[in-house]
Amino acid sequence: MAIDLTNTLIVAISATALFDLSESENHLLQLLKQRPVSAVKEFRDYMAEREDDALTIGAGYPLIKALLNLNNYYPELEDSNINTPLVEVVIISKSSPDTGVQVLNAIREHGLNISRSAFISGSPVAPYIADFKVDLFLTTNREDAQQVTDSNICACAILDATPVNTYTLDTEQLRIAFDGDAVLFDDSGELLYKQKGLRAFHEREARMRDLPIEKGPYAELLIKLSALQERLPARVEHCPIKIALVTARNSPADLRAIKTLRQWGVDVDMAFFLGGLEKTAVLKTFAPHIFFDDSIQHINAARDFIPTALVPYHSTSLLHTNSLLTTDEAVSSLTFSPTKQTVLTASR
Repeated sequence: MAIDLTNTLIVAISATALFDLSESENHLLQLLKQRPVSAVKEFRDYMAEREDDALTIGAGYPLIKALLNLNNYYPELEDSNINTPLVEVVIISKSSPDTGVQVLNAIREHGLNISRSAFISGSPVAPYIADFKVDLFLTTNREDAQQVTDSNICACAILDATPVNTYTLDTEQLRIAFDGDAVLFDDSGELLYKQKGLRAFHEREARMRDLPIEKGPYAELLIKLSALQERLPARVEHCPIKIALVTARNSPADLRAIKTLRQWGVDVDMAFFLGGLEKTAVLKTFAPHIFFDDSIQHINAARDFIPTALVPYHSTSLLHTNSLLTTDEAVSSLTFSPTKQTVLTASR
C-alpha cells in the first residue's frame, strides 16, 4: 500500500551537500586524468576499502538535522494517528550504489532518520526529483540545480561551502531565512529595479501595494512550511520553527510584501526590510540553518558565518544571463564543480 505523503515536507539533498566528500571526489578526478580506462574500477575498489570511514558533515547537515528533529513532536500532534512523518528527507546521489555505501553508513553513524535514497550513477537528476515528490532539492552541483530549476519541479538551491560555525548551530529549533524578490516572489520586481532603478520600483510597489505579488520559486515551499508550522505545538518559551524574510525591500515596498504573505496564508515570524543595508549582520544574529538568496553578492557576504544557498534563475528569465556572468566571476570562492556533471560515479 502506497504511503500518503501529501502533508509531509519532502526535502531531497545530494550526498555532497550532506557530507564532505571532497577527498574521494578529488581522488576520482585524479584517476580519470591519470588512468581514464581503469579509473572507474579503481575508484570502486578505493571506496570499498573506505566505506566504513567516518565522514565529516557538509553545509546541509544542520538544516537536515533540524528538519528531522521536527518529527520528534509527532506524538504531541492531534493527528498523530496518521502514520506519516512531518518531514521526509531523501538522499539523491549521482554515485553508483556500491560507491554510495560510505554515505549510507555515515547516515546511520550520525543517527539520521533517513530511509529513502537513490543512487543513479550519473543519470540526470530532475526526473528522479519529480518521482520522489520533492518540495526542496539541495545540491552542490550547479548544473543539477539548473536542470531542476528549469524543470519547475520544486524549490532548488546550490549549497555553499560549510562555514566554520556549522557544528555549533542549534538543531533543536529550525530557523530558515528567505530573500524576497526572485525567491519567494517572482522576478518582476528584481527586473524592474535592474532595468529602471530603485525609484521606478518603489513607484510601482506603492501603486500596487494592495495587489499580491506573483509567486516565485520558493512560494509553495514557504506555504507548505508555514502549514507545517501551524501543526506544531506553539509555546511562548520555544517555537519549533522560526521563519524570517530578509529582503532589501523597504518603505514603500514593504507593505506589498506583507500583504502578499497574508494573502498566501503565511505569517512569517520575522521580517527585515533592510533597504540596501548589508544582510549579514541580521543573519548572524538570527543564525539560520540556511539562507536562500538569488544574489551571489549576498551569498558571498554571509557564507563565512551561516549556511547559504544560491537560488538559480530559470534559464528563460532575463536575469539568468546576468547571473551567469556574475556567478562565473565568483566560481573560485564557491563549491560549484562543472566537472562533476560529466563523471558517472563521482558526483555524490
